[in-house]
Amino acid sequence: MKIRYFQDTDTLHIEFKPAEVAETRDLDENTLLDLDKVGRILGITVEHASQRTDIPQFSYDWFPPESQKTEAGGRMSEDSPLIR
Repeated sequence: MKIRYFQDTDTLHIEFKPAEVAETRDLDENTLLDLDKVGRILGITVEHASQRTDIPQFSYDWFPPESQKTEAGGRMSEDSPLIR
């Protein structure tokens, strides 16, 4: 997954899976949904993102399976497979 914020255009793009986009649907006038050829969601684009989201306050938590939980309560750890 990749999350990108383009400050010059105030656009937030969240890519869930890198693949060829077959269709883009308008969810509303400022939100676009990218789908693959079988209808799986590949990404979402949010225009005017700073007005519609809390961009400066962005954070996320990663919750591993119970068998991999760390002392930090399941939050991302040094050995996490995700890029920080």
